[in-house]
Amino acid sequence: MATDEDRLLGDLAERLRHDDPRFFHALEAGTPYPPREYRHGTAWLTLAVALGGLALGIVIGHGLLIAGGLVLAGIAGHLFDPDRARARTGRGTPPPSW
Repeated sequence: MATDEDRLLGDLAERLRHDDPRFFHALEAGTPYPPREYRHGTAWLTLAVALGGLALGIVIGHGLLIAGGLVLAGIAGHLFDPDRARARTGRGTPPPSW
């Protein structure tokens, strides 16, 4: 007979499998793989393009390129946020009120 702890661990494993299947399968196989919160490849690429566009806009004096670079830099900053999925879905606990 399964105990409450076994049921809770099973629920936790199922939630992990649903939230980040790549990490779950790597954990199950015993091969380390960073969780989704620590994978920032797209964010780094977006930041590099943003800085390139911003620098080019400053060098040639084109306001639209400067604005585009700043917008892309803001998007890249948002992609670095580890809690962006929680903010998008509204799940999770609210921040503590000091």
